[in-house]
Amino acid sequence: MQAAGVTATAGVLLLLLAFALNVAGRLERRSLAYQSMNVVGASLSCYAAVLIAFWPFVVLEGCWTAVAAIAVVVHVLSRRKPDANQVT
Repeated sequence: MQAAGVTATAGVLLLLLAFALNVAGRLERRSLAYQSMNVVGASLSCYAAVLIAFWPFVVLEGCWTAVAAIAVVVHVLSRRKPDANQVT
C-alpha cells in the first residue's frame, strides 16, 4: 500500500472509531477526546487526499478538520474560564 493509502486508512479508521464510540455512548460528542480524534483523523484523511490530488475530498476533510479544531479550542478555553461562583 502506498503512503497515501496508509495515511487515508489511518485517518478514516480514527474517524470511524470516534463515531462508533459516540454512537455506543462511550464517548460524548462534546468531549475533548472525541473532537481530538476528529481533528487527527480528518487531518490525516485530508493530507492523503492532497497526496493523490483528490480535491473534493480535500475540501471535505479540510472543513471537517477546521470545525473539529474550533471545537477543541472552544473546549479548552471553556475549561480555563473561572467559575462564576468561585471567590477570588
